Amino acid sequence: MKSLINSLNLNTVPKVKSNYNTNSCNSRSRSVCFPIYASKDPVKSVHMASHAPAPAPVDNRISHIASSIRVIPDFPKPGIMFHDITTLLLDTKAFKDTIDLFVERYRDQKINVVAGVEARGFIFGPPIALAIGAKFVPMRKPKKLPGEVISEEYSLEYGTDKMEMHVGAVQPGERAIIIDDLIATGGTLNAAIRLLERVGVEVVECACVIELAELKGRDKLGDNPVFVLISST
Repeated sequence: MKSLINSLNLNTVPKVKSNYNTNSCNSRSRSVCFPIYASKDPVKSVHMASHAPAPAPVDNRISHIASSIRVIPDFPKPGIMFHDITTLLLDTKAFKDTIDLFVERYRDQKINVVAGVEARGFIFGPPIALAIGAKFVPMRKPKKLPGEVISEEYSLEYGTDKMEMHVGAVQPGERAIIIDDLIATGGTLNAAIRLLERVGVEVVECACVIELAELKGRDKLGDNPVFVLISST
């Protein structure tokens, strides 16, 4: 099977604008993934006031992660280009770099909760939670959790679905990030945000490996910030 970018010369890839900053949390169609480049906060110095800002350094980890993801056409139905992260998981460096980039961003943000959206949020969420000293809370589809649950309904293209979380898994005043592999239309992330906010949790940010930018999923999230490593256009 072909790699997502096995014929792409990354030296010619146009840069995508990004607010990537590992120290700040304020920040399916036929498509090709482009890396969102990492940049650091500009150095504040009176000696540089008369000069143009230096170009943002490229984090080579992002390019490697992007190249490890493949796109499978017409899955799970015709017309959909499925972004398959299982090939990323087979690449130990790409997998580790993915986790490291999220950890670098959130480890100093006093995060109490890493909420993982079923199902691929369960892959990335636990190692991030362990590394930053937070608890992992699974957010599941209906009738998957054995205890008492709180649920939130959200709209699909045809019909509705629900997301559920155990009662008592989080506490009012805790600070959470929501992890998933991909943001498309934004419906599931929006449901996850509402679910956490209903019980008094502060949602600091949503974090995804991939964004399908043309589907404008961010629009459903209002003012809630989203951090992604790779934007697919």
